[in-house]
Amino acid sequence: MAAQNLGFARSETKGVGLPEDLKLVWRFTSGITANKSGYPAMTKVHPNGFLREFRQDSDGSATVLTVWKKSLLLSCSGFTVFDSRGNLVFRVDNYVAGNREELVLMDFEGKTLFTMRRKKLSLSEQWQVFEGEALSPSPPIFSMRKHSSLLQSKVLAHVYRGCDTKRWAYQVEGSYSRRICEIHNEAHRVVAEIKRKENSGGVSYRGDVFKLLVEPELDSAFAMALVLLLDQMFSSKWSP
Repeated sequence: MAAQNLGFARSETKGVGLPEDLKLVWRFTSGITANKSGYPAMTKVHPNGFLREFRQDSDGSATVLTVWKKSLLLSCSGFTVFDSRGNLVFRVDNYVAGNREELVLMDFEGKTLFTMRRKKLSLSEQWQVFEGEALSPSPPIFSMRKHSSLLQSKVLAHVYRGCDTKRWAYQVEGSYSRRICEIHNEAHRVVAEIKRKENSGGVSYRGDVFKLLVEPELDSAFAMALVLLLDQMFSSKWSP
């Protein structure tokens, strides 16, 4: 399966709480309105004061994203994702405290890319992912199930196409809590990696700042959606 190519905070001169190499100049403007799914459509919240379109790198090299496990909206929890040039590319702003049943991945403008919903009455934790705001009944474009067998202890989860859960399309291995994960395709080739991020002195940041490396064959938004689901499945300090 190939996902469709899809590619905050107070007004201050420093990104509050950001590592030195992530600090940007932020501009927060008014005009927050709700979109059809009930999530604010914040098209007037711009990094660096203007919008930039996010595209996959076209030179055949891996796309390198910096993931910050924090929303830049003070009243929300979530994620903020930057490209290698420091531009905002994805974000997750959870407006409902403790909501563990639905997630929305947005682009830098606030457009919904994927809506993720926990599947009810499932023997093992499983999430279904829908394209866009998923306002009308439609089948998921993919699903992700937490690996629960004692065998293959390094395996964290499997990703399936649509509603088919018999044959996986991607397998996630490693340790999310340590921010060391690999996503393999059906040919067991690594198509994305989660790695710890280091500062210029070679010192690793805490787990709330890490890198996501995405090979050209995998869509970056799709890879980021998998990261969000891994965080839901393995966010406990006792998780692998």
